[in-house]
Amino acid sequence: MVLLKTEKAEAHVLGILFDKDGTLLDLNKLWTPWATFVLDQLERKLASLGHSFTGHRDQVLGTQYDNSGRVIGYDAQGPFAIATVSESTAVLAWQLYVAGMPWNDAITYVRMISRQAMSKVTQEHAHPTPGLIPFLMKCREKGIRLGVVTSDARDTAEHHLRWLGILDYFDVIIGYDQVKNSKPHPESAHVACAKLGLSPQDCAVIGDSNGDMQMAKSAESALAVGLVQSHDPFYLHDADTVITNFTQISLE
Repeated sequence: MVLLKTEKAEAHVLGILFDKDGTLLDLNKLWTPWATFVLDQLERKLASLGHSFTGHRDQVLGTQYDNSGRVIGYDAQGPFAIATVSESTAVLAWQLYVAGMPWNDAITYVRMISRQAMSKVTQEHAHPTPGLIPFLMKCREKGIRLGVVTSDARDTAEHHLRWLGILDYFDVIIGYDQVKNSKPHPESAHVACAKLGLSPQDCAVIGDSNGDMQMAKSAESALAVGLVQSHDPFYLHDADTVITNFTQISLE
C-alpha cells in the first residue's frame, strides 16, 4: 500500500478514484462554450414564445458573468458544475415548458441545441488542473490503480481524457450512463472499485464537489479529498481534507 498524505489527513491506499470535470480538467474552460451556446439558443427560443428565463440567466445553470456578459466562473453547487447530462437537459427543458412548450417538444429541442453546442467544445478548451500530470506520473510509479467516476457519459469522458493525453493512466472510467444511480450515490464508486479489483476502503476519492465527497463517504472509501481552485471550500463540508493543487498530495 501507498501512504497518501495531505496537510490535514492521510490514508494507505491501493487506488484512487477521480471526478473528471473540475478535478482532472478545468471545468470552466472546457464547458463555457457549450453553456454559452445553449443558453443563447434557449434565450432566443423563449423570446419567440414571448417569454424570458424564469430568473436571471446565471440562475439557469449556475454560470457567472462579468459586466460584459462573459462567463467568468460558476456556482460550485449548481447544475453546470454537478448535474448529469439528463439532469441538465431537464433543467433547461423546464424553462421552455414554463413558456408553454409541451414537455416532449422541450426535451427534443434542448437535446438538439445541446448536440449542436458540443461542436463548440474543442481540444483547445481542454486544460489539466494544476499539478495533475506530475501527480498521475507519480501514481504510476507507485503502482496505484486509477479510475474516473464522472457525471458525464463514459464515451465523452474518454474523449476528453484523450485530448489531454492522459487516458492511458486510468484503468477504468465509469460514467453516469453505466449506473442506475449517479453521484452522490455510492454505486459509481462501488462499480469502479469492483472493476479495479479493489475494496472502496482501499481507495481514495478526489473531487471538486460535495457530491463527490458524499459518494466517498457512502462508499466508505479510505479518504475523501476535496479539490478547490477558485472557490471558497465552504461547500466541501463532507471532505476529510481539501487541497488547491495536486502538488499538495504526497505519496510515500
